[in-house]
Amino acid sequence: MFGSLESLVELSGAAFLDLYAGSGAIGFEALSRGAARVTFVERDGDAVKVIRDNARALGVEAACRIEAVGVAKFLGRPAAGAMDVVFLDPPYAQSVDSDLRLLTAHGWLGPESVVVVERDTRSAEPEWPSGLEPVAHKVYGETGLWYARAADVT
Repeated sequence: MFGSLESLVELSGAAFLDLYAGSGAIGFEALSRGAARVTFVERDGDAVKVIRDNARALGVEAACRIEAVGVAKFLGRPAAGAMDVVFLDPPYAQSVDSDLRLLTAHGWLGPESVVVVERDTRSAEPEWPSGLEPVAHKVYGETGLWYARAADVT
C-alpha cells in the first residue's frame, strides 16, 4: 500500500489520519516513512491501549494524537487543520460513504490530500462525494484499496 501511496503524495512531513486505527500499524508505518504526525481514531478501549503502548515503545508519543472516539463523531467536528493522507479501514461490512462526506464537509482535506479506503475485494467502490476524485484501485489478495485525491476542496 505505501508504495502506491508514495507515488501520489509526499509522506515526509505529512499529517496522517488513521481512521478505524485498530492496533495503529498503518499509522506507525506512516511515521516510519517520514510522516510528521499521525492522528489515530479508534473507539475500542483495548485497541486504544495497544496504540498508546506501541507509541511509547517506539518513542513516538510526541508525534501521535490518539482519539478514543467513534469515527463519525470525530469527523463531525471541525478540523483543526487539513490532513495530507487519510486512511480508512473499517470493518469490511461497514460503509464508508458517510465518513467520506464528513471528510469533505468539515475541513479535513486540503487541495492535495489523498484518501485511501481499504475494503474486501467483493465490496463496491466507495461513493466518492464531490471534492474527491478516484485515482487508483489496487487489489492485494482479498483486500482492495481505493485511492482518491481531494479536488476543489473549499
